[in-house]
Amino acid sequence: MKSIILQTATRYLLPILLLFSFFLLLRGHYFPGGGFVGGLVASIAFVLHSFAHGTEETMKLLGRKPLSLIPMGLGIAALSVITPTFFGLPPMTGLWFEEKIPVIGSIGSALFFDLGVYMVVVGVVLTILFTISLTKD
Repeated sequence: MKSIILQTATRYLLPILLLFSFFLLLRGHYFPGGGFVGGLVASIAFVLHSFAHGTEETMKLLGRKPLSLIPMGLGIAALSVITPTFFGLPPMTGLWFEEKIPVIGSIGSALFFDLGVYMVVVGVVLTILFTISLTKD
């Protein structure tokens, strides 16, 4: 039985939690946070939506299977690791753009690595939880 209170709360909490997860992702290369923690918070937002509206409805909201996020995230992270080698630097060396972006600040390869980790974490957590949820029914 679905709770109207949880459904209403989720309507407001989902965007707030996703915005907070994005904040954690962006601040990760300067302060505690990053792709892993941001990915966990985003996963919690979608799990909360799944509790309120059902797994099938959350899968429609996502627009793609969470499993597809894993190879995309791994690709982005791997690309950020090897990009410095094209400039004659060791792998995993931080590269930074000269221009700072308002609100975000400097953008560098660490942000892209974190973005890859973020996508992998969301993909893994949601794949596991949605698989368990769908096999339970």
